[in-house]
Amino acid sequence: MRFMKKNLKILLLAVFVAFASCSFTTKEFNDPEKDKLLVDLITYVLEKGHYDPKDMNDAFSESVYEDFINAMDPLKRYFTASDLEEFSKYKTQIDDQIKNKELTFFDLVYNRYLSRAEDAQTYYKEILEKPFDYSVQENIDVDYDHIPWATSKEELKERWRKQLKFTTLNNYYDLVEEKEKAPEMKKEALENGEEYIESENAQLSLEELEAKARETSQTALDDYYDFTKDLERKDYFAVFLNTLVEEFDPHTNYFAPPDRDRFDLRMSGKLEGIGARLQKKNDYITIVEVISGGPVWRGEHLDVGDAILKVKQEDENEPVSVVGMRVDDAVKLIKGPKGTKVTLTVKRVDGTIEEETITRDVVELEETYAKSTLIEKADKKYGLINLPAFYFDMKDYGERNAATDIKKEIEGLKASGMEGLVLDLRDNGGGSLRTAVDIAGLFIKEGPVVQVASGGKRKEVLKDEDKSVAWDGPLVILVNELSASASEILAAAMQDYKRAIIIGSEQSYGKGTVQNMIDLNQWLRNNDMGDMGALKLTTQKFYRVNGGSTQLEGVKSDVVMPDRYSYIDIGERDYENPLPYDKISPANYEVWDGYIDYEGTIKRSKERMAKSDQLRLIDENAQWIKKSRDENMVSLNFEDYKADIEKRKLETKKFEAIDEYDNQLTLRSLPNEEALMKQDTTLREKRKRWHENLAGDIYVEEAVNILEDLKLNNIREGKVAKLKN
Repeated sequence: MRFMKKNLKILLLAVFVAFASCSFTTKEFNDPEKDKLLVDLITYVLEKGHYDPKDMNDAFSESVYEDFINAMDPLKRYFTASDLEEFSKYKTQIDDQIKNKELTFFDLVYNRYLSRAEDAQTYYKEILEKPFDYSVQENIDVDYDHIPWATSKEELKERWRKQLKFTTLNNYYDLVEEKEKAPEMKKEALENGEEYIESENAQLSLEELEAKARETSQTALDDYYDFTKDLERKDYFAVFLNTLVEEFDPHTNYFAPPDRDRFDLRMSGKLEGIGARLQKKNDYITIVEVISGGPVWRGEHLDVGDAILKVKQEDENEPVSVVGMRVDDAVKLIKGPKGTKVTLTVKRVDGTIEEETITRDVVELEETYAKSTLIEKADKKYGLINLPAFYFDMKDYGERNAATDIKKEIEGLKASGMEGLVLDLRDNGGGSLRTAVDIAGLFIKEGPVVQVASGGKRKEVLKDEDKSVAWDGPLVILVNELSASASEILAAAMQDYKRAIIIGSEQSYGKGTVQNMIDLNQWLRNNDMGDMGALKLTTQKFYRVNGGSTQLEGVKSDVVMPDRYSYIDIGERDYENPLPYDKISPANYEVWDGYIDYEGTIKRSKERMAKSDQLRLIDENAQWIKKSRDENMVSLNFEDYKADIEKRKLETKKFEAIDEYDNQLTLRSLPNEEALMKQDTTLREKRKRWHENLAGDIYVEEAVNILEDLKLNNIREGKVAKLKN
């Protein structure tokens, strides 16, 4: 992307000139001295290169203070109120320490954490020696953000007892359920003429199952502390650095050398694992993106919003709990070589807990590419193109990119008689901005597509300058809360031009910023300290052609349709310290004049949606999910715990009808793909699965209804016909 490279060069030059006057040479420093240098180097690059640099003042200091302590002890199981009182004297001094190259606050918290973690290892072993009494009426509050710090070591130990009882209760419930289901499974096997082998757990008494549940809890913690003992000071210091840089915005991150290498691999598409992006939210490791073509995507194992509770390797008997674990440490347990298996204990968005066994693999690149299908309804044909990402070949843009592929799909659909087009950008996390501009150009004659502001508020307008139009007929774009970045740019441009009707969630993701990776080593001369890592820095911001930012606000759908995420925070607004929404002056553009009664079409769609029983059920499910996620008090009484799980299971049955919906649309692949599927059974199976999903999709059904209703301007149609002739 030419404009990004040009602006980045200006940024790097400015920072380089500033650094040229500084004395950053590194000779024979010990680790604390390297840490001080890193702080100095990173804060300088932030101040000079960030799109909207923050003042490092007392307010900044307080935010770093709160966030670093929370990062070190999210479950409030290590530090006490007296520790916090001691830490608090640095609450407004961290900014001064950064300027003076002091690490007193970090050292105090880090060393106290090591001491408290050592204490905790005696707590859990002692607590798990004795059986828990599950007949006692007591609860645990899992809203860790709002519970107070323990006032004494005794209270801290009691907090550990409840947490361990909670974990063990979960294990115990699973074992008891397995035992209770054994007779039913035996009967079913005999009726089917199958051999039945009773599990070891089914033969154990309740007392033995309780002991096994405690043993599982202890093994998980033993493994966790065995894993964390290899962590060094530099690992915790990287946490501190990230706390510092993320005060600027959530997408500015420090990458220690190993983390940067993993990032480079992920960007090249060669990283082996499960194919999901993780983020730590409170104490849980949560799925924030399912990567198209990866193992999770192919097996439909996980959804965005699911939380990973435990991780078990295929050669191990017991899982390791990742609740409260740093996300980088959890990733180390989850990722692995192609072909190996990992079993994840997952808390679903609706609160149910399940196990998923995933075979690690590489992302299948062909599944990240655009694909299309023909939709037949009565005597009319419509096209649907699914675009999972705005991809391009990093070595040669002309070799293959999303825009040229979309154009080919349009040509194939037109040849098959398409009368209207649905562009599906749901779950599309973005990618190349250039491809977004080029795709927009397939639907408009020419004009601006996006405005980009850089540091110092320099503005550049990116335009479609190709006067040819690949599709001039009715267009609908599908979005959801996970449509981000370049997806939002394309949808926003088509909305501003009134070229397409946008349907989907109330708003898209809301990421309107650009990041660049900067190697920190380039600023140092005579570096004897090894690799300093890299900084992913927010340097630019997107704006719509109407002047509004997509930051936080995203793109608001013309026709809002509820989904399971409607009442929970997913998107840019769910992060801490996001850059704000703002406006700049609009670009010079002309609204498309190709439709008759554009607003009336939107109005009639909204009226249909208001009468839909399926959407009412989806909305009810979304509200139920929100209610379930907000319940923070959990009973530690076995009968109450069991009753609550059974109640949830009954409630979820009501919503099974959502997946049984049939939109009565006929879907088929284009002739060229049908020919390929005769030889490629894997492709045939993938397209069968995709079509089955689309056939149960009410959003696609309404997109087709809108296409039926959108009437082209006859005068304009005449103009187009003239041009074509």
